[in-house]
Amino acid sequence: MSLTRKAPAPAASRQPAAPLSVRPARPAGTRHRTPQWRRRDMYAGYVLIAPQMLGFAAFVLGPLVAVIYYSFTKYNNLTGEISFIGGDNYRALLDDPRSVDVAQTTAVFALGLVPFNICLALLLAVLLDQGLRGTVLFRAVFFSPTVVSIIAWTIVWSFLLSKDGGVNLLLRTVGIEGPNWLRESGTAMFSVILVQVLKGVGVNMVLFLAALQAVPTELREAAAIDGARAWTVFRRITLPMISPTMLLTAIVTVIGSLQVFGQVLVLTGGGPGHATTVLAFYIYQQAFKFFELGYASALAVVLFIAVLIFTAVQWWLRKKWVFHEQ
Repeated sequence: MSLTRKAPAPAASRQPAAPLSVRPARPAGTRHRTPQWRRRDMYAGYVLIAPQMLGFAAFVLGPLVAVIYYSFTKYNNLTGEISFIGGDNYRALLDDPRSVDVAQTTAVFALGLVPFNICLALLLAVLLDQGLRGTVLFRAVFFSPTVVSIIAWTIVWSFLLSKDGGVNLLLRTVGIEGPNWLRESGTAMFSVILVQVLKGVGVNMVLFLAALQAVPTELREAAAIDGARAWTVFRRITLPMISPTMLLTAIVTVIGSLQVFGQVLVLTGGGPGHATTVLAFYIYQQAFKFFELGYASALAVVLFIAVLIFTAVQWWLRKKWVFHEQ
């Protein structure tokens, strides 16, 4: 039996690799032309953001520029007379004996409102995060005041906190004679703060609840296995994890506390005396009661700068206590 060797199969013919196409350099002095589809998308984007930008220019930027301009004028909105007086309104603000009292009242209101609101919202969120019965109902009860008109809310509370209102009637059933909450200097500020906290605590509560539900359960379980108590787990794990939400609520609540107006107008009218005359209400008095729009504009500029400074300070301090910013 003869063995024959098969001839090797011919190797496949190799084609030379095609040379890489090199884009010719653009001559100097010529401009790069944007593709038509990119220009079309760009124009479509401009059209979509145009309503927002027009609204910002008409209702935010325009009024801000106008207020800054009016702060350098003497503008009586009753007669319509306008005269440029330079920085006299700001010098009058420094000489105004009531400006210090108004600033102190505003500070007291903010210092009372912000911790009370944030602590109560966090407490309610922690309770609702336990998964107990009726969580949905209680969440709706605490959140519903936020969707109620501020005027309607404060009118109801003005009746409840009056001398013969519902709060004092309830206290009389247990033998306590309650004060006239809105007409006594010792209780008027506390009453306004309480009404505002109950009105706005629902928003912060929902934010905290969402943040708590986003905390990984593995971290809590690992700490519990290592023997950490509930308070230690909350302080060492939960609070750092929800610190970005705490920053958000702190900034929003501080801004709201400095701009409070409707509650003071309806509940106390700035009284008794000037016990609840905060800066925003004082601006309203100067502009629409004493018809000094130029001086009111100067006060509004000061309020704007104060809000800007407090917001910037909180944003700068975030790296010291916000977990995800470290």
